[in-house]
Amino acid sequence: MSSNTTPIVVGLGPIAAEIVAPILGSGFTYIENPTESDLSKAEGAIVRAAFDFNKSVFDSMPNLKVIARTGVGTELVDLAVADLLGIPVLITPGSNTTAVAEGAFAHILHLSKRLGPLTKLVANGKWDKRTNYPVGDLENQTLGIIGYGRIGVRVAKIAAAFGMKVIAFDPYADVPSEIKVGLLSDLLSRSDVITLHIPLTPETTGLFSAAEFAKLKPGAILVNCSRGPLIDLDQALLALKSGKLGGLGLDVFDPEPPKHHAIFEHENVVLTPHVMGLSSQATVATYVMAAQGVRDALTGVKPQAIANLKNDRDRSTK
Repeated sequence: MSSNTTPIVVGLGPIAAEIVAPILGSGFTYIENPTESDLSKAEGAIVRAAFDFNKSVFDSMPNLKVIARTGVGTELVDLAVADLLGIPVLITPGSNTTAVAEGAFAHILHLSKRLGPLTKLVANGKWDKRTNYPVGDLENQTLGIIGYGRIGVRVAKIAAAFGMKVIAFDPYADVPSEIKVGLLSDLLSRSDVITLHIPLTPETTGLFSAAEFAKLKPGAILVNCSRGPLIDLDQALLALKSGKLGGLGLDVFDPEPPKHHAIFEHENVVLTPHVMGLSSQATVATYVMAAQGVRDALTGVKPQAIANLKNDRDRSTK
C-alpha cells in the first residue's frame, strides 16, 4: 500500500470492506485489517463500538482527520484528545433505532410471557408445574420509557400496537404532553414495565440503585438496552429476590464482556451480549452511515452528526 496515493481509511473493529468500500468510492483506499504502517498513513477511521480509541491510538495515527463511530456511544473514544487535535468524532444516530426498539420488546415479551422458565419446564418434563409461572399481559399495562429520543419514540409506537399505556420521562427531549412525566419517581411508581434509552453520563451512571428500586411498582419489569453502568446489579438482585422487581432484561453490561454476576442465574433475568442494535439491516445501515460521514469529512462536506467539537456538535444535533 505504500505506493498508494489515495487517502487511506481504516476499519478498527473491524468493519466489513464489502459494505463500506463502495460507499467511500474509488477516491479512497479502504483497509479492513490495518497494519501499523497503514495506521500511520490513515486519514480516516471507521470504528466499532467496542474498540478503545485511546491516546495511544491517536498517537499511532498522526495523519488522522476524522473518526466515525458505529452507533452513538463515544465513551470508548478519548474525546479530550480528539478535541485537542481538532478531529471530529462522528456517530450514526438513527441507523439502529428500530433494531434496538425491537430488541427491547423482545426482552419485555420474554420476561412477561416467562419464556425462560417455561422453556426449562417443558425441556425437563415438568409440564404439571406450568401454573407455577403465571404468564403476563402487555395490553393495558403501563410502559415507562426513560429517554425519549429516536429509540424511545419508536418503542412508544410499538407499545401502542400492543395496547399498552405509555408514559415517558426525559428532561431534555420534546415529550408529548399527554405522556410526559415530570419526575422520575412518578414514572417508577406507575410503570408495569420500564425500558431505558438514555446515554451514559455522570448524571445517569448508577441511575437505578437502591432508592430507585424501592420506588418500583411491585413486580415491575426493567429492560436496559442502553448502557450497563445505568443499573447497580447488586441492588437489582436484591430487588428480584424480594419480588419488588419482577424481571430484568440486559443487553448491556459493565464492563463488556461482563464478569459473572449472581444475577445471571436468576430465572427472571434474560441476557443478550449487546447485540440488539446489531440486526442484519441495522449493521449495514450503521456501516453505510459511518462511511458516508468519513467520505463527507474528507471531501470538505459537513458531516451530519458530530459528537465532539462543541460548535459542530451543537449544529449537528439540532
